Amino acid sequence: MKDSKFPNRYWIVILTFISTCVCYIERVGFSIAYTAAADAVGINQSSKGTILATFYYGYACSQVPGGWAAQRIGGRKVLLLSFVLWSSTCFLIPLDPNRVSMLVMARLLVGVAQGFIFPSIHTVLAQWVPPHERSRSVSLTTSGMYLGAALGMLVLPSLVKYKGPRSVFFVEAVLGVLWSLLWVKYASDPPRSEHPKAAAAGFGESLLPIKAGQKTKMENGGSPIKTAKIPWKRIFLSLPVWAIVVNNFTFHYALYVLMNWLPTYFELGLQLSLQEMGSSKMMPYLNMFLFSNIGGVVADHLITKRILSVTKTRKFLNTLGFLAASLALMALPLFRTSTGAVFCSSVALGFLALGRAGFAVNHMDIAPRYAGIVMGVSNTAGTLAGIIGVDLTGRLLEGAKTTYSDLSSPESWRSVFVIPGFLCIFSSFVFLLFATGERIFD
Repeated sequence: MKDSKFPNRYWIVILTFISTCVCYIERVGFSIAYTAAADAVGINQSSKGTILATFYYGYACSQVPGGWAAQRIGGRKVLLLSFVLWSSTCFLIPLDPNRVSMLVMARLLVGVAQGFIFPSIHTVLAQWVPPHERSRSVSLTTSGMYLGAALGMLVLPSLVKYKGPRSVFFVEAVLGVLWSLLWVKYASDPPRSEHPKAAAAGFGESLLPIKAGQKTKMENGGSPIKTAKIPWKRIFLSLPVWAIVVNNFTFHYALYVLMNWLPTYFELGLQLSLQEMGSSKMMPYLNMFLFSNIGGVVADHLITKRILSVTKTRKFLNTLGFLAASLALMALPLFRTSTGAVFCSSVALGFLALGRAGFAVNHMDIAPRYAGIVMGVSNTAGTLAGIIGVDLTGRLLEGAKTTYSDLSSPESWRSVFVIPGFLCIFSSFVFLLFATGERIFD
């Protein structure tokens, strides 16, 4: 690779894209495999929601520590450690719905391990990717999540049917190991930029703190300086940071509710078999993959051609994506056919992904040097959304089952989808009011 004319930063982006793809195959895979195993032994919806939400408790705990670790020892090493931990756990832990304690511990450990992934990725990309390529690079990397979810929805239900739920864990572990081997062989730290303007934007910097007594010189020949400490107080009191945090929460609330409960909606709400739905069940996630990359290309085009400022570009795409998604989410329970439900969920998830070209790239706009830290803070909020949304949905459905006797009526699912719909509207206005595309942290 290194002898190729293909720039090294492109290989880094491709490998981070594959990493998000693999980790989302794992998340969708657990939902599918556990749902099948739990339904076979009669586990109720509330208990299922509790187990599905356990992952996010561990995930929430490691977001900010993951950003700190990536800042201290390097995103490349922390990302590798994450994959080794979660893939080993998948390989070693059996899937038995009746062994609740073991499942809880396993999902907590997988959550902790995967919590390091996105802060590490943002640290790596802030080092490798120049500012004019950030929108499409981050969009491509994060679109791996949706391609992974699409592939998981397409392939894994059949794997469960013919090989059993436990086979999903084995496949996920193998994928994690294969990616780790690729990362060890091809990933490296970036060469330091020789251009002061690029370095000022965070591009080409190691971003690692210098030990006490060590000093470095400015590239323009200025006086020696020490690497600044992480400005924790400024980060937590910054309104632009909170604009990202609120939108990250909403995005992941909607995403995790659909990812964990869409299989149940198809099977119990619409009386459809996932195996019999064929490739249509992967369309919502495939749409996310396409719209995420479209958003990144459009954002970079608007910025580089100076059609809109960075701030206006982020606000435009974020608002368009979230408002369109809110309409689709609230309309979803009205669709009673597989075609209608797939179309509506595809629109909702596709426009949510488009919105990532607004809030998700904004970490690097406002704080390229601390992108992993800010990502850890905002992704903690996104993880809390998973804890709240997935568990709350199970409780709402259990209550609806008592009220309506089953989950086949649209009324049973209305509150499940209306809640994230209203959150999307609220979050889009918060981003319009407080977000900026200017660098606010040196």
